[in-house]
Amino acid sequence: MPKDKPQPQNDKDDSVGTHSRAPLRTRQTLQSEADLRQDKFSDRYLIRMLGRFVAPYWRELLLVFAMLAGVTALSLLPPYLIQRAVDGPISEGSLDGLIPYGLVYFGSVIALFVLRFAHTYLLQTVGQNALVGLRQTLFEHILKQDMRFFNTTPVGQLVSRLSNDIDALTELLSTSIVVVVSNLVTLFGIIAVMFALNWRMALLGLCLMPVMTVLTVYFRRKIRTWSSRFHKLVAEYLAFINEQFNGILVVQLFGRQNLSRAEFDAINQQYRDIHSHLRDVYTIYASVLQLLTTVGLAVVLYGGGQGVLAGWATLGMLISFIEYTRRSFEPILQLTEQFAQIQTALSAGERIAKMLKVEPQIVDPAVSKRLANFKGSVALEHVDFSYEADAPVLRDVNIDIPAGQRVAIVGATGAGKTSLAGLLARFYDVDSGRVLIDGVDVRELRLADLRGYVTVVPQNPYCFNGTIADNLRLFDERVTDEQMIAAAQAARAAAFIERLPGAYDYELLPGAANLSQGQRQLLALARALIHSPNSILVLDEATSSIDTETEALIQEGLARVLQNRTSLIIAHRLSTVRDADRILVMQRGRVVEDGTHEQLLAQNGVYAQLYRRQFEELHAHHDRLDGRKQKVS
Repeated sequence: MPKDKPQPQNDKDDSVGTHSRAPLRTRQTLQSEADLRQDKFSDRYLIRMLGRFVAPYWRELLLVFAMLAGVTALSLLPPYLIQRAVDGPISEGSLDGLIPYGLVYFGSVIALFVLRFAHTYLLQTVGQNALVGLRQTLFEHILKQDMRFFNTTPVGQLVSRLSNDIDALTELLSTSIVVVVSNLVTLFGIIAVMFALNWRMALLGLCLMPVMTVLTVYFRRKIRTWSSRFHKLVAEYLAFINEQFNGILVVQLFGRQNLSRAEFDAINQQYRDIHSHLRDVYTIYASVLQLLTTVGLAVVLYGGGQGVLAGWATLGMLISFIEYTRRSFEPILQLTEQFAQIQTALSAGERIAKMLKVEPQIVDPAVSKRLANFKGSVALEHVDFSYEADAPVLRDVNIDIPAGQRVAIVGATGAGKTSLAGLLARFYDVDSGRVLIDGVDVRELRLADLRGYVTVVPQNPYCFNGTIADNLRLFDERVTDEQMIAAAQAARAAAFIERLPGAYDYELLPGAANLSQGQRQLLALARALIHSPNSILVLDEATSSIDTETEALIQEGLARVLQNRTSLIIAHRLSTVRDADRILVMQRGRVVEDGTHEQLLAQNGVYAQLYRRQFEELHAHHDRLDGRKQKVS
C-alpha cells in the first residue's frame, strides 16, 4: 500500500457468530469492492455462467445424456420384470418360464454398471476441464485489476475465491451434477412408467411428492443462506491467518500472542457455530424426507392392497409399484445428500460471479497512442488526487521535467511523493488535471506501453520463490547472463550476490527472507535496469535500507546509468539528492520549492530546515558514538 495513502475506514464485521471466550477489540473487516456489490445472482444466472465453461465439451455432454437415457431405461426394467414374473410364471407355477426373466434381469444389471461407470467418468472429466477454464479466467481477471482493488481487498479473500470457492464448484461439477442429473432423469422416467402401468397406483405412490417439493424449496433457502455466511467467514478466517503470519514479527515483538490466540478463538468459535447451524438445517431436512418416504411406502402398500382386493390391480403390480415408489424416493433422498453441497457450490459461484463483475478502473483507452520517438519528458498539469473522497493527497500540482533531467523529490512522510510515482506509472488516475509523457496524456497510452516507458523501483521490493537469477530475469529466459551480471554490477548488487553459495543460482526463501532489506532493494534496482534500460526511472526510497558506503557506490553507478535519462528520485535521506539536477520539495500535497541543492539552501526555506535537521541529528549521533569509544578506551 502506498506510503501516502490514508488508511481506509473499515466497515464493521457482520459475520455471524454468537460465541466469544474473551473480550476483544472489535475486529473490522475490510470490505472489498466485490463484497460491496449489491448484485443478486439467480441460480439460473450462475448455471449459465458455469455453462460458458462447460459449452466447449458439448459433444461429451451429448454422449453423457445418451448414457443417462440408457441408465434410466435399464433401472426401470427390474420392477417391471418382477411384475411380469409374479403375474405370469410364478402365478402359473412354471419355473422354466422364469429363466428368460432371470437372464434379462442379470444382463440389465451388468449393462447398468457399465453405463453408470462410463457416464460418471466422462462427466467428471468434463467438470474438471471446465473448472480449469474457470480457474484460469478468475486468476486472469484478478491479475488485471488496478492497485486500488488490491489496496482494499485482503489477500485471504482472493485466496479463498481461488481455492475454497473453486473447490466447492469442483464438487458440484465432478460429483453433485452427476447425482443430480442421473437422479432427475431416473425420477421422471419412474413417474412416466408408473402412470403407464396404472394411474391409480401412480397417484398413490406420488401423493407425497408435492409436500416434498414445498419442503425442498423452504430448506433450499435456509441452506443457501447459511452456506453464504459460512463461506464469507472462511474468507475472513483466511484473511486473519494471512495477516497474523505476515505480521508474526510484530506479534512476537510486542507480545501479542495471547491477544492473537483470543481473536483466533473467537473466529474459530464463529466457524463452528455457523457450521453447526448448517448441519442442523440439513439434518432436519434429511430426517423429514426419510419420514415421508416411510409414510409413502405405507400408503402404497395399504392402497395397493385394497386395489388387489378390488380387482383394479394385481399382486405383481403391487410388488412392482412398491419397488417403483421406493426407487422414486431414492433419487430425492440422494438429492438431499447433495443438496447442501449444491447450495454451498452455488453460494461459492455467487461470490465468484461478484468477483468477475468487478472491473478495473485503470484500463486501456479505446483508441490508444504510441510514442513514436520516446524521449522521456514528464509534465503534471494542475493535478489533484485522492485515494478517498474528501481526503486530498495532491493539490494543484504543476511540474515540468525535460527529457534526460535527474529530479529529486523530498518532503515529510505523507507529503504526496509516492503518489506522484503512482500517477506517473498510472497505478491510479488523477481526480483532475493531466499527467503527460512526451506531451501525451498517460490515459491515452496502453498500459503495457506505459509500463515500458516508466519503471518504478519501490521501497519494499518483492522477491518471488526461485533463485536470484530468476528474480533478476523475472523468469524471462531471453535475458542473457551478460545482461543480468552487467545490471547487477551497475546496481552494486554483484558484490553480495557473488559471496552467496551458488551466487546467481542461490535459492531464495519465500519473500527473500534470507536476504536483508538492503539486499532486496539492490536486486530490485538491478531488475529495473535489466527490463527497462531506457525508461523513465523512478526510485521510490529505493536505497533507504542500504548503508551509506553501499549507497555511495550505487550513486556512482547510477551517475553513469542515469546519464541523459529522465529519473525521479524520491528520498528522505537528503545526502542522496544533492547531485540531482533539480530538487522538488513537497509539503501537504503541494510542490512548495523547486531548485538545485545550493539554490534551496540559499532560500532558507523548507528544504534548508530539513537539511539542517538531518545533519544535526547525524552529528549528534556521531558525537554519541565518539563518546562511547572514549569510555571504552
